[in-house]
Amino acid sequence: MCGIAGSLGIDPASHSSIVENVERMVASLAHRGPDDAGVWADASCGIVLGNRRLAILDLGAAGHMPMHAPSGRYVVTVNGEIYNHAALVAKLEAEGRSPAWRGSSDTEVLTTCLDAWGIEATIAACVGMFAMAVWDRETRRLTLARDRLGEKPLYFGRFGGTWLFGSETKALVAHPRFTRTIDPQALTRYMSLGYVPAPGCIFSGVRKVMPGTLVTLETGDAQPREQRYWSALEEAKRPGRHHASDHAAIDELERLLTQAVSQQMVSDRPLGALLSGGIDSSSIVALMCAQRTSTIKTFSIGFAQSSYNEAQFAARVATHFATDHTELYLDARDVRDTIPLLPQIYDEPFADISQIPTFLVSRLAGTAVTVALTGDGGDELFGGYPRYALGARMWPTMRRVPRVLRPSIGRLLASAPAAIDHAFAWAFPHDEVSGVRGLRPAQKLGKLGRAFRSRDIEALYWQLLAPWAEPSLVRTRSSQSPFPPDLKAPEATTVEEDFMLRDIVGYLPDDILTKIDRASMAVGLESRAPLLDHRIVEFALQLPYAMKFRGGVSKWLLRQVLYRHIPQALVDRPKMGFSIPIASWLRGPLKEWAHDLIVASDGEMAHMLDLKALRRLLDQHASGVGDWHQPLWTALMYLNWVKSIDQPAPITKPISPRILPTLPIAVDA
Repeated sequence: MCGIAGSLGIDPASHSSIVENVERMVASLAHRGPDDAGVWADASCGIVLGNRRLAILDLGAAGHMPMHAPSGRYVVTVNGEIYNHAALVAKLEAEGRSPAWRGSSDTEVLTTCLDAWGIEATIAACVGMFAMAVWDRETRRLTLARDRLGEKPLYFGRFGGTWLFGSETKALVAHPRFTRTIDPQALTRYMSLGYVPAPGCIFSGVRKVMPGTLVTLETGDAQPREQRYWSALEEAKRPGRHHASDHAAIDELERLLTQAVSQQMVSDRPLGALLSGGIDSSSIVALMCAQRTSTIKTFSIGFAQSSYNEAQFAARVATHFATDHTELYLDARDVRDTIPLLPQIYDEPFADISQIPTFLVSRLAGTAVTVALTGDGGDELFGGYPRYALGARMWPTMRRVPRVLRPSIGRLLASAPAAIDHAFAWAFPHDEVSGVRGLRPAQKLGKLGRAFRSRDIEALYWQLLAPWAEPSLVRTRSSQSPFPPDLKAPEATTVEEDFMLRDIVGYLPDDILTKIDRASMAVGLESRAPLLDHRIVEFALQLPYAMKFRGGVSKWLLRQVLYRHIPQALVDRPKMGFSIPIASWLRGPLKEWAHDLIVASDGEMAHMLDLKALRRLLDQHASGVGDWHQPLWTALMYLNWVKSIDQPAPITKPISPRILPTLPIAVDA
C-alpha cells in the first residue's frame, strides 16, 4: 500500500526543479507510505515518477519504488497489492520467463510480468486492488491503471502543458503548475450526494481514473486515451446466469471467499480485521479464523446511544471466534476533535456521516496491526440495502400513474413533513424528544414524496440514494443535472438488480471505498476487502436475485455461508449501518461549532454556498422544527474543507513506531 504521484511534460525548468516538484507531491502523501520514499526521473522525456511506501511484503530495499522491470523497459510506481502474485510467478516459471528474483515483493512480480506480456495483458492477469503508473521507455508513453472495483484512487489532469497524477488531489495541488478552481458541476453533485462522483473532481481540470480502466498519456498529446479492461456492466450482460442449486451456490461462494481471504491474509506485517458484528464483516472474520495459525485481532467502535451501538454485536461474534478483540466507545467530544482533521483525511469534500467512526476505528486498529480486512462490498453484491426492495415496490405503482401527475402527487407527499414537524414541535418541547429518531417518519415521507416525482428508474434511483436530492444551497450551481450521466444497465434486469449495478459502478467506489481508503491510509493502515475480489463479483453478478433476497431476508446466500461457521442467532438482526447520532449532536455539542464555522466562512469558494440560507437551516434544525442534519452536514463538510485549504491541519499524530526507518528519497536519472 502506498501513495503515488508524478508528472509528464517537457519543462524548460532544470532537471533538479522538476524532480523537486514531484518530491513535494510525494511528500504530501507521506501518510499513505511512512516507510520509504523514492523518485525516478528521465528529464529528456519529461517523466518523473514518485512513491511513498507502506511496506507490507518484502520489507527490505528490494521492494523500493519506483521499480524497473528486469529488461529496463518499464518503470513502475504502484499503490496497492497484487494478491495473486504467487500464481503469476508460477505462470512465469511455466513459460520459462522467471528471472533471478531480487526479493519477494508483488511489485517485482508485476514488473517481470510486464516484460513477459506487456501492459494490457499484465493488468488483466492481476487479482488485486491497485492504482499504478507504468512508464514505457520504448514508446515514451505513460499508462495509468486502476483496479476493477475502484478500491484504490488515482487522479490526473493537465496543467500548463504538463500531465500531473497522484493518489490524492493534495499531490496535484502541491505542484506549482496546478491551478486551484472549483468545478461548479462537481460542487452541485457533491451537495446532492455527499461525495463527488467519478470521473469528476471538486477541482476543475482534474479527473479520476475510472475503475477497470487504463489511461494512456503522452507528452505532446492534450487528450488522454482511455480503455476499459473490465466492466461490471459487461459482466452482468454475459449469458448463462447462474442457476445452480442452493447447496451448489453456497459451496461455490464459500470456496471463492475462502480463496480471497487466504490470498489477502498474506502479509509480512501484523494483520487483523474491522468487525461490526454484521453479516459482511462477520463472514470475513469467520473465514479468517477457519484458516488462522494464530489469534486474529479484531476492532470495533461503540456508542453510548443504543440505537447506534453495534459494539455489543461485534463483541458476541468476537467471543464466538475467540479473537483478540478491542473496542472503543465514542462520544461527541471524539467527533469534535476529529472534525478539523477530516478535510486533510478525505482530500475532497466528503460528507458520508460514517466517515468519522471509519477513521476512528482505523486509527484504533492501526495501533496494533498494519493490515486489516473489512466486509466492504457485501451490501452492493448481495442485496443488503433497503432501497433495493423499496424501489422494486415503488416502481410498478409509479408506472401506472401518468408522468404528468407524478410531480403533483410527489409535492403533496413532500409537503406533509412540514406539517408533521410543526405539530410534533408544538406537542412536545424539544427537551422531551430525542431529535432525529422522533422525526424520522416525517423525514421518510418527504423522501418518498421526492422519489415519487421520478420520471424513470434512473431518477428514482438517485432520489432514493441521495440524502438530499435538491442542492438549493449552491448559489453557483451548474445548470446540468445534479447527478452523473445515466448508465445503461442490462435491459433484462429487475429494478433491484438495476439499482445494485448502479451502486457497484458508482456509489461503491465513490463513497464506500473512498471512505475506507482515506480513513485507513491517514493512519498508515492497509484495508483489504475480500468480498471485492473480482471473481466473487463476477459470480455474484451471475446469480438470480432470489439468491440474494429471499423471504424478506437480504444477503441470503452470504448468510448461508456464515451460518456454517456461527449460530444464526448471533448475527441475525436488523441492519443498522455504521453511523453516529449527528442530528442530535448538531442540536447540542456540535451546534456552536457549526454556527461558528458558517459565520467565519468567507472568500469566493465559501460563498459558492448560500451562507444566509445555511444559517437559517441550522436555526430551524437546532430549534427542533425539522430535521436538516443531512444538508447541514454536507454543507459544513464543504466549508470545513475550504477552511483547510489555506490552514491545513496535520492528518494525525504518529500513533506507534514503525518497524522500518524512513529512507531518504532516491533520485535516478
